Formats: sequence, C-alpha cells, structure tokens
Amino acid sequence: MPANVVVPEVGESIVDARVAKWLKKEGDAVNVGEPLVELETDKIDLEVAAPQAGVLKKIAHADGADVKVGEVLGVIEEGAGAAPAAKSEAGSGEPEAGSRKPEAASGKPETESGKPEAKQRSTPAARNAAQQNAVDLKQVSGTGDAGRVMKRDVEQAVAKPAPKPAASPQPRPAPPLAAGERVEERVRMSKRRATIAKRLVEAQSTAAMLTTFNEVDMSGVMAIRERHKQAFKDRHGVGLGLTSFFVKASIGALREFPRINAEIQGDEMVLKHYYDIGIAVGASEGLVVPVLRDADRMSFAQIEQKTREYAKAAEDGSLSLADLKGGTFTITNGGVFGSLLSTPILNPPQVAILGLHAIKDRPMAIGGQVVVRPMMYMALTYDHRIVDGAEAVQFLVRVKQLVEDPGALLIE
Repeated sequence: MPANVVVPEVGESIVDARVAKWLKKEGDAVNVGEPLVELETDKIDLEVAAPQAGVLKKIAHADGADVKVGEVLGVIEEGAGAAPAAKSEAGSGEPEAGSRKPEAASGKPETESGKPEAKQRSTPAARNAAQQNAVDLKQVSGTGDAGRVMKRDVEQAVAKPAPKPAASPQPRPAPPLAAGERVEERVRMSKRRATIAKRLVEAQSTAAMLTTFNEVDMSGVMAIRERHKQAFKDRHGVGLGLTSFFVKASIGALREFPRINAEIQGDEMVLKHYYDIGIAVGASEGLVVPVLRDADRMSFAQIEQKTREYAKAAEDGSLSLADLKGGTFTITNGGVFGSLLSTPILNPPQVAILGLHAIKDRPMAIGGQVVVRPMMYMALTYDHRIVDGAEAVQFLVRVKQLVEDPGALLIE
C-alpha cells in the first residue's frame, strides 16, 4: 500500500518549510526510518524519514519548493525497500552498463571490499560553506550524528585543507572583474532570513519601541576574570566570559522591575515570574535566539557552558525547536563584532532587549581626577506601551550597578 511522505508538525509556531535537498531520487529503494529529504524552516533544519520500506515512487515537491505542514512531499510504494535495485539510474555515479557491481541487501552499491558504500550526509549549512570555500565535501570527515558533515567540519577543512586527488580538481575562484564591469547576483533568501525580515518589520510596526542608554565601567568584571580565569577553566572546562555577568545582573534588575519581564496579550499584561533569558547568536544562516531556561537557577559556569553550546549548534544548524522556544527577555552583544553603539530591535512578544557593545578604554572623571577605564555602552530597547521611561532608565541603572560591583551578584 502506498505511503505518503508529509511535512511533519515541528512546533506550534512553524507552519511552513522549504525543501532544502532530496537525499533520494524517484525509483530509489528506501528502508523504514531512512532519511529521505531535508527541510529548512525559519528556526531549524530537519530531516524527514521514510514511513515504510519500499520505493520512492514520486517526488511531489522538488528542491527549493515551499511547502506547508501536512503537505505531501512524496509517495513510497510498498514492497521493495530492502531489495536490490533493478537497474542503474542515469547520472547516479554507478559504473557503466555491463560493469556494475552487485548490490548489498541494503540496496546500496558495494565497494571494492564487498561492503556497502555509506552515503555521506551533510547539513545545509555545511553545503553552503563548502560551496563558498570551494571544498569537496567528499574529502571532509563528518563529526555529527552518524558521521554527518557539519559546518564546523568544513571550516576545519578550510583551515587545514586535506590533500585532493588529481582526478577531482576543485573549481577555481571567479576571476577579478574587468574595469567598468558591473555584476549583479540574485540570491534567494533562506526561510530563516525571510522570517527574520518579516518579524523585524512587525516588531517596529506593532510596538512602541524606545531605547535608553547608559555606560558601565567593566574594571571590576575584568579584574575578577583575570584573577580566576585559569582556575575557572580548569574546574569547569570553559572560559569565564561576559555573558554570565550580564545574565545575572539582568535577572537581578528584572526582579525589581517585573514589567520588563512581561508581554502584552490583548489588553492584559502577562507578568512572568520566571527568567528564560534569550541569548542572540549571529550565525551565517541568520540570527537565532536560543534560550537559557530558568537562568536564575544556573551557575556562572552553567551559563557559560550552555551559551557556548548554543553558539556552536547555531553554526552547525543543529539547534532544536526546544532550544529556541519561549524566552522572557533577550540579551544581544554587538560588541563581539566591534559595535560601539546600537539600538537593538525587540524580540516579540518580549517587551525589552538589552544590547551590549565593545569595551573601549576611555578617560573618565573619577574622584576629581581623570583616569582611563574600560567602558561599555549599554542600550535597552523597550515597549513603551507597558514600560515607562523612568522604569527603563532605572532598570538599566540597576544593571550597571550590579555589573560594576560583581560581588553584589552573589547576593542577588
């Protein structure tokens, strides 16, 4: 009996997807649970597996097509999932007619050793990175699940290129443009990029956004980091960064100003007495905001470890929907890219976002004397519909006080 391959329900907020790549062709034998197609959504990438063994009879939507949840992607005919393929497909990379080797029971071609040849798998982010850097994915060893090639594997291959066989020459970079030549390139937005664009415009059109600024002296934090960085790393296996200090300081300030940790639903304010802090991560596929769940219960080490895990997963494209779901307040750090000052945009339905920036030595008047201190500008963008200006200013002042006196974070 034929079985439909459908776009699965991933989460309440995901209603459509884009076909990134079919891993099988029409006529290919498949086994139950075998990955068939990769889908790209606005939040995560996922694979859709075969619901039964058989032959992929029909592909209803080709690579690049936009599809809805529940829509049929393809059809599998029952009965030949584990049987040898009847004939070679054109362009499949198999030997010419008459010289083809017998296939293993799995339906995969055998190698010279007689063992089935494993098909290499890779993430969409890894393929994009490989294309951009002219890297042959066949020469890259995968470190993901079941040997899947991740973006980090491609980046490592770029840093330390492996020897390439003479029979597989790599494409050369495009030659420089001739004088006066004007070239344009059209690149389709990814689902994530298109959704980011839509949400940013919606945030500006639905919220009364206003930004207030302050500056913070980072001397205390930097002194603590310098004194304890090696012991912290030896004990926890991760460096002591800035994120944990600002997460803790933000939570301390949110407790005093609960409307900044809220959202608007109709004509009601939903005050949230838990602290799920979103950490904005700028990945190559677009900005994502994974969430530190119950961050008030996390230690400095747990915050640093989880943040680094999220940053790595964002680059690999391996973040799950659970990692991105919810969030009551967001922190974004443009300083890692060199930004000195900016006005962050709200992450709806949240009503506030804290923007951090680059630390710069600046002359400051302290105690009647001019001294040089490591200073950072902070920006708090908030929804003026429920957060008053005085409340926002006081919140930012409280964050400043807690960061400038790191010992106070222990009390908080």
